[in-house]
Amino acid sequence: MAVLDGDRVVAALRGAFAREAGRAELLRLAAEKIRAAGAPYTSVYLYMVHGGELLLEAFAGRETDHTRIAVGQGVCGTAVATGEDQNVPDVRAVSNYLACNTWTRSELVVLIRRGGTILGQIDVDSDVPDPFTPEEESEVRKVADALAVLL
Repeated sequence: MAVLDGDRVVAALRGAFAREAGRAELLRLAAEKIRAAGAPYTSVYLYMVHGGELLLEAFAGRETDHTRIAVGQGVCGTAVATGEDQNVPDVRAVSNYLACNTWTRSELVVLIRRGGTILGQIDVDSDVPDPFTPEEESEVRKVADALAVLL
């Protein structure tokens, strides 16, 4: 069974949207609710596409110096460049990895898509090697799909 309950996060997002929450609040709420699932979710970052860059618009967990990432750079930029989600069991094995902090061992990046357009991504860091099962990825995908509609 997955640690994250994506349906509960989506319900919270829909509730906030119904109260006319803006983009910043919806992104912050998504980050906080995903991180609140606990281990292995150490930090959650929501990067949105602006031209050829990803800009950090919300996060929960550890702060990062990576507030702007070029498309194609690191795991986050690679996800956008290839159009594919990234599930990296050991970040130390990635040659172009951008470390948000020294404790991160694995990373899951799920794209937020509206049709064929990539709006942004949910970037989940974990201090645990290889924790993101297909079930966990599916739960994060539910949140990304909801954000694609609500933003």
